[in-house]
Amino acid sequence: MSFKIAIIGAGSVGFTKKLFTDILCVPEFKDIEFALTDVSEHNLQMIKAILDRIVEANRLPTRVTATTDRRKALEGARYVISCVRVGGLEAYADDIRIPLKYGIDQCVGDTICAGGILYGQRNIPVILDFCKDIREVAETNVKFLNYANPMAMNTWAAIEYGKVDTVGLCHGVQHGAEQIAEVLGAKSVKELDYVCSGINHQTWFIDLRLNGRPIGKDELVAAFEAHPVYSRQEKLRIDVLKRFGVYSTESNGHLSEYLPWYRKRPDEITRWIDMSDWIHGETGGYLRYSTETRNWFETEYPQFLEAASKPIDREKRSNEHASHILEALETNRIYRGHFNVKNNGVITNLPQDAIIESPGFVDRFGINMAAGITLPEACAATCIASINVQRMSVHAAISGDIDLLKLAVLHDPLVGAVSTPEEVWQMVDEMVVAQAAWLPQYAHAVPAARERLSTSQVKTREWAGAARRSVRSIEELRAEKAALKQAG
Repeated sequence: MSFKIAIIGAGSVGFTKKLFTDILCVPEFKDIEFALTDVSEHNLQMIKAILDRIVEANRLPTRVTATTDRRKALEGARYVISCVRVGGLEAYADDIRIPLKYGIDQCVGDTICAGGILYGQRNIPVILDFCKDIREVAETNVKFLNYANPMAMNTWAAIEYGKVDTVGLCHGVQHGAEQIAEVLGAKSVKELDYVCSGINHQTWFIDLRLNGRPIGKDELVAAFEAHPVYSRQEKLRIDVLKRFGVYSTESNGHLSEYLPWYRKRPDEITRWIDMSDWIHGETGGYLRYSTETRNWFETEYPQFLEAASKPIDREKRSNEHASHILEALETNRIYRGHFNVKNNGVITNLPQDAIIESPGFVDRFGINMAAGITLPEACAATCIASINVQRMSVHAAISGDIDLLKLAVLHDPLVGAVSTPEEVWQMVDEMVVAQAAWLPQYAHAVPAARERLSTSQVKTREWAGAARRSVRSIEELRAEKAALKQAG
């Protein structure tokens, strides 16, 4: 087989490498072309050197090109994969820093909440530019695979306004299933049969079977509470499991910021999170992790390049959906996964226009969703609250309506639990002014926002958050990795 895959945001080096090696685990795909594109020439050259080394080491005919000219990369592509982070870590730092001044303590801030909503405002204009180029220069029936957050908003914009065949992909379901299999004592996650449904980062294990035996709430609660690690790291998820009756796919830290109950006061935050790793609820945890990862990669690049000389091990193909979807579409080997698509009746008690995450099957005819799923009422209620925020956020990003943007932030569950309307109005003004370089649709609103900020009487505070950690140096990271290696 010979076709072209374009990867936008290919400078996300580690993730691009994973997608690349996964796809090359499919024997029929050895003769395809990967076209890498990114705004950073430096990052592009680093990842191209790694991928070229993989191709050379495995004696493959695979072609790898790299260009900052996105349109050139998209020409003739059958598949387009997006891994972009618009604004980079600079804008992301403001997504965490500015809301903290108003008492909003986020762990990740890339899905909803104040940070996720502004992240969507930066992404959506760029997503629509991608879609325009895709419609004009890619293959006629091109499929757009979006890995970039905020997943639901980006996918919503690409489908509704970009008019491109789009599916959103995430790995939260797989990670949650691995946890459940472990606490239940399964030898492999393959022993677990499950149905997960909801919206991205708020998906719920509504049906669980271990070797064909149904697993109920009480058994699952007992299994998590008895686990020596997850009982500490996933306290909030376990509490939601007890109250809702089903387990959430998302990490302790992610889930904590989508709900109005667990991060509304500093003492509540420290009660429900765990500081053993960023993902369990640390203030700005993903920002710290991302910063450390970038610094580590830049410093240790020669080691990454050397590791690329090893043969591809097909047994280590990851559970990221992309390679499996492409394999199913091209070879007709059926693949079952959980995909982000427009609802259109798949989930009976969520809005039809929403982007949902639910089970589907892929073959040469495309992605076919399992329809007629009904969520437990509490799960549907939390999802609908987020969907309403997502819808307003997408519409604001398209129209450049700063008042609608403020209403979207006001209706966010965690923001509404912490901040007053006056604080929200000022916070959004401050974020739009700080991120104006990445928000062209709000250019007309920036002067008035800056003027309002100069006369505002709303008080803020400089606050690091309830559970903030400093970015570790390369030396500290090396010492930690060495200690972990020595410990076995």
